[in-house]
Amino acid sequence: MDLRAFIETLRREGELAEVSAEVDPYLEIAEITDRASKAGGPAILFRSVRGSALPVLMNQFGSERRLELAFGAPLAGIAQRLAGLADLQLPSAGDVPVESGQLAACTPIRADHAQADVILDRPDLSRLPVLTSWPGDGGPFITLPVVVTKDRAGRRNAGLYRLQVFDARTTGMHWHVDHDGAANFRESDGRLEVAVALGTDPVVTYAATAPLPPGVDEFAFAGFLRGEQIKLAACETVDLEVPAEAEIVLEGYVERGEQRDEGPCGNHTGYYSDVGRYPVFHVTCMRWRPDAVYPATIVGRPPMEDCLLGQATAKLFLPLLRHTLPELVDLELPIEGVFNRCAIVSIRKAYPGHAFAAMNALWGVRRMKFTKFIVVVDADIDVHDPSEVAWTVFNNVSPERDCLTLPGPADALELAGTQLRFGARMGIDATHTWRDEGHLRDWPEALAMDRDVIARVTLRWPELGLPFS
Repeated sequence: MDLRAFIETLRREGELAEVSAEVDPYLEIAEITDRASKAGGPAILFRSVRGSALPVLMNQFGSERRLELAFGAPLAGIAQRLAGLADLQLPSAGDVPVESGQLAACTPIRADHAQADVILDRPDLSRLPVLTSWPGDGGPFITLPVVVTKDRAGRRNAGLYRLQVFDARTTGMHWHVDHDGAANFRESDGRLEVAVALGTDPVVTYAATAPLPPGVDEFAFAGFLRGEQIKLAACETVDLEVPAEAEIVLEGYVERGEQRDEGPCGNHTGYYSDVGRYPVFHVTCMRWRPDAVYPATIVGRPPMEDCLLGQATAKLFLPLLRHTLPELVDLELPIEGVFNRCAIVSIRKAYPGHAFAAMNALWGVRRMKFTKFIVVVDADIDVHDPSEVAWTVFNNVSPERDCLTLPGPADALELAGTQLRFGARMGIDATHTWRDEGHLRDWPEALAMDRDVIARVTLRWPELGLPFS
């Protein structure tokens, strides 16, 4: 599936709204899309965008139904398939060779040519309908770019890093120090070739956001999700490959020692991120498909499209986390915690201190190291029910005994850290506490009505004539 086929699917399934009236990429598209996100609305194809000949697709991942249309299967079924994927059974592991294991059969294949075959005489980013989403943004940002680089060993990486447009031929490259693209840049000889694909198969876009172990090819992972190998085409000016059916391709390089101020940028925290120094991406070649579609997203205070992607990741990778933590029952990443501020997990508690052991295990798994709060509850608690979780925490927790705080790394977007990329995290043990964990008595029995009484009242309910059920 390419992006155009996905758009047709959305149209056929009643999941796409099409706007023919002219709209402004400066703030207006973002405001419209924000309203759609908050209302649980459809994907939107803006056909007439001021200053550009290209239409803009927004909110393509903005509901679980659209995510399942994108993946071509229910998330639960994909999660079970992932559980058997041997290549990913250790999410916290180091290099994972993709030449062996189940991903080998999903290795991308070479296409004869790229669909984005219209090459501009001179790269000109002003021809793209790049959005400015918030009034305080430092400029327009490309927000759904699949950024492709290679490491010294020639292994490919694809990540999703925002690109602030500085002028017609340069952007910022907003990768954080822990991102694989940034690691490839640090290990380079000073200049790193970069390719950016815009408008890919939605599973490719998702794969670029997935918390994969280093060394796992995101395009192979996308092929596994899609059920068929992803076709890649060679770039024109750099030694890289991008999805052959991408709508738009930017090629160029970043160079050590060259940085510019990037930001501020409205972020998923609901606040503006600070101005920071980031590498400069020089665009040396720009090409697109005839009648290309430009994809974009906006981020801000939840609910937003990116939160749905985060929750999908939690569902898909839960079976894999169980390889590291078999006692793990369920996982919820509340949208208010925007990915890495909070995780609520349930476990089958088996020994004193088990909840603290689970917290530390989770903090050792890839990007979960940035999770500021982990709340652990017993297996019978529904982690997806905020009321039940709150009731459990407020009743079960004795702060001096059940709360753990530790120093540790913080996400670059963390607002409350003691310093940049460093702060603290808290674990809250909301499980039933045992005597040998310091509880004064055995945990009391929870209130529950006699089952025979429930059945008898249920049978008598019609004769009671009460206006509720």
